[in-house]
Amino acid sequence: MTRYLLDTNIASCIIKGNSPSVDRHLVGVAMAQLAVSAVTEAELRFGAARLPHATRLHNMIEDFFLRVAVLPWDSDAAQQYGRLRATLEREGQPMGNLDAMIAAHALALDAVLVTNDHAFARIKKLKVVDWTKALPLSKI
Repeated sequence: MTRYLLDTNIASCIIKGNSPSVDRHLVGVAMAQLAVSAVTEAELRFGAARLPHATRLHNMIEDFFLRVAVLPWDSDAAQQYGRLRATLEREGQPMGNLDAMIAAHALALDAVLVTNDHAFARIKKLKVVDWTKALPLSKI
């Protein structure tokens, strides 16, 4: 069974319900296949903390975390991160630390990273899909 690790931008689309394409992809995936990294949880909680009076948004985020597994960032992810960050820097293509942590977590889990951030495409061993793109007609 394929595990999908949702990047922060896709989790945000799900929370806000502002991407019909993401919603169509979700229909075809069992909840047990979906997860977010604890790093993504931190990013979402930071975004919410910047808007302390956005009660509705806070509630939507909490509801999201009731339905989607949050996976701890562990030693396997840390080992992947060290190798990944060193490789990207050696190749002259560094990326943001939090994005590198999320990518490393997906690598450690052998999960498919669901994102619409094209920066992840340069990580050779990372499996990436973009659910903001429309499904092929045969899948609808």
